[in-house]
Amino acid sequence: MKMRVDWPSRGHGYTDEEINAVVQVMKSTGSALTQGTNVQKFEEDFASYLGVNKVYSTMSCAHSLDIAAMLADIQPGDEVIIPAHTYCASAISFARRGAIIKWADIDPESLTMSPASIKLLISKKTKAIVLVHLYGLLSPHVQDIAEFAKNRGVLLIEDCAQSLGAKLDETHSGTFGDIGCYSFHAQKNLSTLGEGGMIVVKSNDLASKVSGLRMNGHAPFENKPEYWLPAMTNVDLDIDGMWPMKSSMSETQAAVGRLVLKRLNDITEQRRTRGLAFRDAMEKFPELKFQTIHTPEAQSHHLLPARYISKSKTRDDLIRLLMSDYGIKTIIQYYPLNRYDLFQKTGHGDADIPETDNFFDNMISFPFSVEINDSDFAYVIDSVKSALQQLRG
Repeated sequence: MKMRVDWPSRGHGYTDEEINAVVQVMKSTGSALTQGTNVQKFEEDFASYLGVNKVYSTMSCAHSLDIAAMLADIQPGDEVIIPAHTYCASAISFARRGAIIKWADIDPESLTMSPASIKLLISKKTKAIVLVHLYGLLSPHVQDIAEFAKNRGVLLIEDCAQSLGAKLDETHSGTFGDIGCYSFHAQKNLSTLGEGGMIVVKSNDLASKVSGLRMNGHAPFENKPEYWLPAMTNVDLDIDGMWPMKSSMSETQAAVGRLVLKRLNDITEQRRTRGLAFRDAMEKFPELKFQTIHTPEAQSHHLLPARYISKSKTRDDLIRLLMSDYGIKTIIQYYPLNRYDLFQKTGHGDADIPETDNFFDNMISFPFSVEINDSDFAYVIDSVKSALQQLRG
């Protein structure tokens, strides 16, 4: 059958005001195109949204995680606990610095990292824990994990690439631990024209190092006799042994980001309404087990995954049927990282993660975005119900 509902490539569209903001930046010939007033204001607005003092924009969440690994002072042989069920960027930044990755299992209800698994993996060599708020859900264990990490003197880094908009008792994801990393990729709930990221750092001392780390080590000379002497700017180390990188956001991205941020709560509510509607529609189909939501505000509904449970059929049967008979593209997420060639070839292939393996081998992710029109989304719901009925025989 011809494709009727493809996997969405965008998390949201752009309004005329947001499109015009890009044009205005292009027309303002006397203004900067990078690291200008729009970037500064977007950072201020985002910090206000999170309820923190300061944030730093980057080119991507992956770059934010790179900076987090630097701030954590990851050295070869240090151990970092990371869930195997996540996107590869959650781990690459730490493996790149020579860390030994200890793969944590997931809680089968929330599909986020299991506190029990963390406690089994923690050691004297543990330098950091990377807690991923996956599929839009702020981990129900975040407070316990944050307290545990603090008591053990281990840095807690929150990967919030998918959870912007999720909060618990007015505390946003990314602000429970020591560092929070956010993504504005094309498919995210807030996108700055395809790429972009943000990082928030709780420690003032560590936060003061971010500007240089993300901008090739730029720093002002002290006691300059003239503004041009000895040069326009210095280049220095913010952390001994840590080479800086280049990760700055453009003015067009920031101009759009500021405006989308203003309607993020509305976008989140649209996602929440749509996600819950899908779940409610599947109430009579126990074959689908969805991620448990501990409180409504803790789920930003970035994605719509479920575990398929059947004694006679597999999730592959369901995926195949939805594509062949209904023209609906569903996918599987996320291949356990220890199974990838990248991590196996680099010595990170060992893992004891039965819940992760069981979920991935039986999971299906349905197309989900506010970009899908109401008619097509209703078609997806009706088609999934019909397909499930067919597979029952």
